[in-house]
Amino acid sequence: MREDYAAGKAVLLAAVAALGGFLFGFDTAVINGAVQAVREDFRMGAGLTGFVVSAALLGCVVGAYTAGRLADRYGRIRIKVAAAILFAVSAIGSALAVGPFDLMAWRIVGGLAVGAASVIAPAYIAEIAPASIRGRLGSLQQLAIVSGIFVSLLSDAWLASAAGGAGQPLFFGKEAWRWMFASAAVPAVAYGMLATTIPESPRYLVARGELDPARRVLSTILRTGIDERIAEIRRTVAQDRQSSLSDLKRPGGGLLPIVWIGIALSVFQQFVGINVIFYYSSTLWQSVGFTEKDALTQTVITSVTNIVVTLIAIALIDRIGRRVLLLLGSAGMFATLALLAFLFASAPRAPGADGILVPVLSGGTGRTALIAANGFVVFFGMSWGPAVWVLLGEMFNNKIRGTALGVAAAAQWVANFAISTSFPPMAEMGLGFAYGFYAACALLSLVFVLRFVPETKGRELEDMD
Repeated sequence: MREDYAAGKAVLLAAVAALGGFLFGFDTAVINGAVQAVREDFRMGAGLTGFVVSAALLGCVVGAYTAGRLADRYGRIRIKVAAAILFAVSAIGSALAVGPFDLMAWRIVGGLAVGAASVIAPAYIAEIAPASIRGRLGSLQQLAIVSGIFVSLLSDAWLASAAGGAGQPLFFGKEAWRWMFASAAVPAVAYGMLATTIPESPRYLVARGELDPARRVLSTILRTGIDERIAEIRRTVAQDRQSSLSDLKRPGGGLLPIVWIGIALSVFQQFVGINVIFYYSSTLWQSVGFTEKDALTQTVITSVTNIVVTLIAIALIDRIGRRVLLLLGSAGMFATLALLAFLFASAPRAPGADGILVPVLSGGTGRTALIAANGFVVFFGMSWGPAVWVLLGEMFNNKIRGTALGVAAAAQWVANFAISTSFPPMAEMGLGFAYGFYAACALLSLVFVLRFVPETKGRELEDMD
């Protein structure tokens, strides 16, 4: 039977739920404009800088792993509000940091919220969305993430420009980089307030025996098939108990294949190096010859590009499917990353600000590198960015979804931490080496999708194997 639904209401609920992704993007990217100034103010080496940048990801692992089960116990909305509070606390604490170690601690607090948001938003959207538009609604999470990245980088650029540099004093004599961190408190408060305006997930309500409230929530979205949807949710809830790690294992031992696929999708999404662009790009472009102002401008342009291609992905994901997008993205990422690796490896070298030899890009080579870097963002943004979040929200069956999604998201943050922490030392070994590694991972991701990733387009959550 053809679904009949209120598209506007479904989009509204999904959009509010996805705002957690906005904070996710804002919080993880705000370090981009601040990292060089923080490194100089706190006199940090490459290794410690990598840990400060990626410290939030340690919190993300814990937040992602625990959020699913906490949401099953206390509801999706309460966890969203808790995440908003942690975001705000982290923003203020980071702004007032007096050294690298307390900055890391506050970043970890923010990471707890980021990890929780990364799990709750796609799960909630998948549970309220009509099957025929679930991919597009799920992609709103990625759109919110890239929008948060854009606003964060734009505010970084504005604050640095107003102060004359990220390390220069601005309001009340405090350095601009501190105001970069503090600015995250504004969207955090807005998210917490908006999260209280949307209804609880119908699946959570059914699991608590609150059938009438669940029916009322579904009736605001679906015009037909409400009783059937309730019956299907009741059937799967009746079969389920709260899942645990043991439910992710096969009878003969080891994790279920679908769980391994989810983990691998998460790892590949990070191992292609996308967050090197969003955490370190301003520092990267400065190191190869661009001014701080030009580097921040290029970073903002990259984030705008990411938003545009995410909109393209939203238009395509329910038409051509998740697998096709991933395959196209892997091929494009491999080509652009391989070009970047070649350009950095073959460029002449000169001593950087810290005396270490770095490649110097000038003229046509610099423009080609910028085009390749933005091309990489285009291919990632139209494929692995949104499609992985959509797949993680819908590929697991109802019995294991909460726990499996938490494990897969935790693996994503572990991979993100590994890539983000290792980039400064890898860059000192050579940017050609670093980008060559990311290019190899992009090629492996293509092979992985061809062999293992299932298509979930158009299937009801209750029908997942």
